[in-house]
Amino acid sequence: MPQRLPPVTLRRATRLTVGRDQLLNLIETVLEPLAIAVSLWGVALVIEGRLSPQNMILSLIVFSLTFPSASRLTVAAWRVIRNTLLSWVVLSALLFVFGYSSGYLSYFDQDVLLTWWWMAPVSQVGAHFLLRLEAPAIRELQGHTKRTVLAGMNEQGVELAQRLATNPYSNVRVLGFFDDRDPERLSHRDEYPVLGKIQDLPAYVKQHHVDLIYVSLPMVSQPRILGLLDALRDTTASIYFVPDTFITDLIQGRMDAVSGIPVVAVCETPFVGMDGVIKRGSDILLSLLILLLISPLLLLIALAVKLTSPGPAIFKQRRYGLDGDEITVYKFRSMTALDDGGKIEQAHKGDSRVTPLGAFLRRTSLDELPQFFNVLQGRMSIVGPRPHAVAHNEMYRKLIKGYMQRHKVKPGITGWAQVNGYRGETDTLEKMKARIDYDLEYLRNWSLRLDLYIIAKTVWVVLKGDNAY
Repeated sequence: MPQRLPPVTLRRATRLTVGRDQLLNLIETVLEPLAIAVSLWGVALVIEGRLSPQNMILSLIVFSLTFPSASRLTVAAWRVIRNTLLSWVVLSALLFVFGYSSGYLSYFDQDVLLTWWWMAPVSQVGAHFLLRLEAPAIRELQGHTKRTVLAGMNEQGVELAQRLATNPYSNVRVLGFFDDRDPERLSHRDEYPVLGKIQDLPAYVKQHHVDLIYVSLPMVSQPRILGLLDALRDTTASIYFVPDTFITDLIQGRMDAVSGIPVVAVCETPFVGMDGVIKRGSDILLSLLILLLISPLLLLIALAVKLTSPGPAIFKQRRYGLDGDEITVYKFRSMTALDDGGKIEQAHKGDSRVTPLGAFLRRTSLDELPQFFNVLQGRMSIVGPRPHAVAHNEMYRKLIKGYMQRHKVKPGITGWAQVNGYRGETDTLEKMKARIDYDLEYLRNWSLRLDLYIIAKTVWVVLKGDNAY
């Protein structure tokens, strides 16, 4: 099984319901963006004595790029510092490059920018640890501890109860479960008390002033759920339905509406609405910038490939793109063979087909650089699941459950699997399954912050030269 995403990228804030029980969550959401913006204002006021229009615009841009901030309260301190610094280095580098190339950088006081460059991450880390110190007091502001019961002692219900119990910043106390099954069939009855049958729940809620009810009954129990909800109308408790997410692998699962009818997304691309605009916009801007910077290197590599071995400098191969449509992917040729048929052998260590120059290009991933043109064409993204040859897709889609779901997004030059040890050859079915697990994890948890994290980590992985033949 793949490792979990780092907390810096795992949690993605969606629409919030502002209320006393959401206070801590709301503060976390705006904490880092606000710390960055306020640090810029403070530095500008101290050095320039005023807030100039360009500084206000810059603070708004940075706030937009970093909102919402990730939840870090339960993350180890060293990881908070590492992830904050890494994210800021990537973001500030992008701002500098765009500002320099557009000439906008000349409108800023250089002392302000240099001071803000180190003050911003210090402010972020400081604000976070201040929140940790004040979190207990903030939790008290959320009101009294909320008494909670769950209907249905099943897998997702117990998982929810365990998470509520282990969250040190939660103001929820689980009183127990209600379930109609024989107690001997309930595997967690020693961990949580079974307070009665489902029919006993409404009376218990009234008698014990229960605040929250989580209904975790299977969907096949619809009549029983409707009966329970009808009985609970005579209480003041807040009621939440816990869907059985264990019956299927949700990809970007969320509530939506079609012509006023509520629907639940089970498998959807993360790039809808504004997220799609952000993803495509960042791809275009970064690709143009990178191609501008590396154009001399591209010409040099193309010439070297052409002179050191017979054949074209650019190798074109058919691969699956968005929604499983075929696309043509560009690479610098690194082999003597140009396989693009029904059967393709992956490159492996000591592969005789790889040219001496090709071995260097593959080890450093320089052979992938022409794919930035694929990004500009809209066929690929900078970050996403790596595209596989058509022959490999047709083979693995029959062997790995959910394999084709990775094509809900455009393939990428680099991806979450590649920065976690699955770069290069996947010579066993288990390795390919692990790569797909990472790809699907990326789809579930995409954010611009995650993309920036992957780009930064890719540089380190390439420098190490792991798994590239």
